[in-house]
Amino acid sequence: MTNETIGNNWARRFFTIFTGQALSLFGSSLVQFALIWHLTQKTGSATVLATASLFGMLPQILLGPIAGTIVDRGNRRIIMIVSDSLIAVSTLLLAYLFWSGAAEVWHVYLALTVRSAGGAFHHPAMSASTTLMVPKEHLARVSGANQTLQGLVSIVAPPVGALLVAVMPTQNVLMIDVLTAILGVTPLLFYSIPQPERKDVHPSAPKAGFLQDLGAGFKYMASWPGLLMLGLMAAMLNFLLAPTSALTPLLVTKYFGKGALELGSLDSFFGVGMIAGGITLSVWGGFKKKIVTSLTGIVLFSFAILAIAAAPADKFWIMIVSMFFIGFMMPMANGPLHALFQSVVEPGMQGRVMSLVSSVAQAMMPLGFLIAGPVTDATSYQTWFWVAGILNLLIGLGGFLVPALINIEENHKETRAEVNTNPDASRQAQIS
Repeated sequence: MTNETIGNNWARRFFTIFTGQALSLFGSSLVQFALIWHLTQKTGSATVLATASLFGMLPQILLGPIAGTIVDRGNRRIIMIVSDSLIAVSTLLLAYLFWSGAAEVWHVYLALTVRSAGGAFHHPAMSASTTLMVPKEHLARVSGANQTLQGLVSIVAPPVGALLVAVMPTQNVLMIDVLTAILGVTPLLFYSIPQPERKDVHPSAPKAGFLQDLGAGFKYMASWPGLLMLGLMAAMLNFLLAPTSALTPLLVTKYFGKGALELGSLDSFFGVGMIAGGITLSVWGGFKKKIVTSLTGIVLFSFAILAIAAAPADKFWIMIVSMFFIGFMMPMANGPLHALFQSVVEPGMQGRVMSLVSSVAQAMMPLGFLIAGPVTDATSYQTWFWVAGILNLLIGLGGFLVPALINIEENHKETRAEVNTNPDASRQAQIS
């Protein structure tokens, strides 16, 4: 998809859709807060909250590869409309149950499952569509804007959600999400989204079946060392970083001896840092090589994690500064990484590849929890921060030394050149 194909008025179309999706994301965050608060107030059970998190996570892990294949085979605009609408309908039904006083815990579980399943289709469709609407030289900046948005939502949504659940019943908060979902779908009704050309088979060959397309996604990644390493790196980062977030309350209360106010301040400093980092990336755009920006971000936030691990119990300010710095560096690491997937993976394969990476990365989170918990109980509250900091640092530094990874963008250009000079080898080149 060339810049000429995208057109000069790409920004109006993309940012109109992006704004609608941003409003929908904010509404979803409000619902997430309201439902978790409802379960906390109604049950006071850690098991119930953990189960709710599981229902909100498993569909995206299990459906990821299937959803990605459907995204690549189908109309991405229609998929986004249907998935958003399905989420809105499930929220509307749950709001009715709350209004009628019939809502049970299992209803919330079911709604979380449907919302997660809808997200499994919506996220890869939107991400893969971005490549078709945004010129490649602006992908890193768009990723920075997306990181800024996530930082803003992480800061604004919890206090707004807390205010709303205090002044209105849960069903009214749910209706806000229905409204924002409508605002998210509306631009999709008026703007078209280009469809990728299918290049994974020869034009004269019969269209591949669903299982063939599903398998092609696995082959595409497995046969491209640089892309495979990129996916494994994303999975390892999730495995190492997710437990640090879960263990932070223990570190704050048990090691630093602080309370809820100090714990909340860490989220605020992290969010402010994420916004600052996202804005910086949006303006700057990163180094010429996206992978260099990402690896640099990983290396630098690794030092901040190690600073938290090494901080004395009476120096809580070190953790505050470190959390701001980690938040600032997260867009530098994640934004270019996401833009890299968008720029090197063929548009017709992006749904499958990004869904596969997302599924594996999310699956690593509960695995990280299972390992980090016992390790922390058997040692100290800082141990996993040492583990995460050291291994992240090694991953970041090691990436600079791996030719297949550091040269992934150049290798991609060579592959495209080979395809252009030898059209009959297009299928072979795309998975090599």
